[in-house]
Amino acid sequence: MDSVEKLTSAITMVEEARGVPLSASCVVHRGEMLEILDGARASLPTDLEDAEAIISSRDSIIEDGRISADTLIANAREEVSRMVEQTSIVAAARDEAKKILDDARVIAEEERAQVEEYIDGRLATLEVILNKTMDAVARGRDRLAGANDKDVLSQLADEN
Repeated sequence: MDSVEKLTSAITMVEEARGVPLSASCVVHRGEMLEILDGARASLPTDLEDAEAIISSRDSIIEDGRISADTLIANAREEVSRMVEQTSIVAAARDEAKKILDDARVIAEEERAQVEEYIDGRLATLEVILNKTMDAVARGRDRLAGANDKDVLSQLADEN
């Protein structure tokens, strides 16, 4: 029995003891009561040590819980910070990708305009060459047509 149980037993013994008439006293067996109280006194230091150990371990458990909670909070803050950083990195990457695409579109448009200008110049040169060639062909045909007329005239002159 521990000290609390022994003290409870002593209290019960006093409560159940036979009362002395016309007084607040009671009759308790001295030997039994002393034995219970001595046992309580003997076990009291052990019980106090056990209580102190429990309190000490309680404080240790509370401190461990506090440290664990602080660690969890720090980890959560780091994770949130990392996620926010990743979000800003992703946003920056998207912005950079949009800028690159916009620049590429501008460059492609400029190059397309340059290619069209080059092709238009080459086609204009070809057009001039073709026009000169067509003029030469037309003159050649006219000469041929005129030569045939001379041949026909010369034949008519010979017949007359």
